Amino acid sequence: MNLFQNVREALTAVKVNLLRTILTGAIIAIGISSLVGMLTAIDGIKAQIAESFSGLGANSFDIRDKGASGGRAVVDGEKEKTYPNLTYREVKEFKDEYTSIGRSTVFFRVSGSAEVKRGSVTTNPNTRITGADENYMDIKAIKLDKGRNFSNVEIRYGNNVCIIGKDLASTLFEDNEEPIGDKITFLGNKYQVIGVLEEQGGVGQDSGADRQILIPALNASRLDRGGNFSYRVTAVASDPQKIDYEMGQAVGIMRKIRQDGVVEEDSFDLTKSESVAESLEEVAGYLRIGGFGIGFITLLGASIGLMNIMLVSVTERTREIGIRKALGATPIRIRQQFLIEAIVICVLGGIFGVILGITIGNVIANFIGPGGFIIPWLWIFIAFLICVVVGLLSGFIPAFKASKLDPIESLRYE
Repeated sequence: MNLFQNVREALTAVKVNLLRTILTGAIIAIGISSLVGMLTAIDGIKAQIAESFSGLGANSFDIRDKGASGGRAVVDGEKEKTYPNLTYREVKEFKDEYTSIGRSTVFFRVSGSAEVKRGSVTTNPNTRITGADENYMDIKAIKLDKGRNFSNVEIRYGNNVCIIGKDLASTLFEDNEEPIGDKITFLGNKYQVIGVLEEQGGVGQDSGADRQILIPALNASRLDRGGNFSYRVTAVASDPQKIDYEMGQAVGIMRKIRQDGVVEEDSFDLTKSESVAESLEEVAGYLRIGGFGIGFITLLGASIGLMNIMLVSVTERTREIGIRKALGATPIRIRQQFLIEAIVICVLGGIFGVILGITIGNVIANFIGPGGFIIPWLWIFIAFLICVVVGLLSGFIPAFKASKLDPIESLRYE
């Protein structure tokens, strides 16, 4: 009996004992579906969260004044060289040049303690004024409750228009009053309200995000009479895989604008916003380990069940084994037959388990948040590899027992 005949006999045995094969395969399918399903769901949820957080810095980098993140260091008693702050002209020129690569936004703090007036109503001096452009809200994932964003004309000419936070709208306007189109006064100028931001909330009692006002960047730069504003740029990579390359291009653009010498260090700071992406990947890694552990325990139980079924099969087919040995079948061929049967059952169960796991995983991921359909090819390959290993391990002891049966005793077995 050669290997091909062994495979044919194994398939015939599986077909003859169809109900047993289905029940045994179902055990394996449940284990594989739990493994693939959880890992698919984790990958799907991670992809959706990464997409949602991309506007919060997962695929972006910032350009700011040199040393803005901390004081100047002192080395050997000498203070590090200081560089002039970025100007509005420089960040605006950078944004215009970077447009050929990707999107960016120019923004800066104008005041953190402004008073806002409308008629006889005056707010506390705790309003935050920010100069921003038309890309600011999109890149920073800020949404409007009503109204509209800045138009290109308003950004270009620096018109006196503004977008206010939810708290300011509640403070300055009655419930039956419409903020859009009305005018408010701050920093000595009148501004027309064109939009109201969605409520963003804050940590503890801090709701500064809901007390902020956005005004066009050019308009805000006119208020920088002392040259003390700290201008910043946030650029978004066109592709997360290209972020390092595009950061290099951004450095080249800004060095050219700032006229940094070839041997001089950068006169500005460029930092990649990795914390969200790194934290997300770390959490996803722990979830994968947990999911794999749970799926492995389920598969361990399934392999024990399969081994039990194969041992029963050896006992039931003792006379058949004796006949084959009497006809010349060697112990290795007997072992091969039972191992092949175990592997076939595992693979059949694995196919059904993978299909079920992918379906369940994508349903869970899309239930939490709408997203695309994910096919985890890596986990599919690992699942089938596990199926083969489980089949080999579960079938080895029954196959070894079958190969050691004495043909004379087997023929007399009833």
